[in-house]
Amino acid sequence: MTGPDAGIVRKRSVVIAGHRTSVSMEQAFWDELKRIADREGRSLGALITEVDKRRSGNLSSALRVYVLQDLRAVIASEDL
Repeated sequence: MTGPDAGIVRKRSVVIAGHRTSVSMEQAFWDELKRIADREGRSLGALITEVDKRRSGNLSSALRVYVLQDLRAVIASEDL
């Protein structure tokens, strides 16, 4: 998403390991996470659970970094 709504922080409820929690991130990050999940053929919840298992800090930050790393990988593959 681009435009004025891309930077609006959205809070969403997610279930991780059977526990409900909420995650706040900018809409642009939610959109990109959904795109990644769709590309990989899995649910957004499954993707968030995977990131959660590997994180060492805040979940929202870990998700943002995951998106950044994915975008970098996509750009690098296009440069080949």
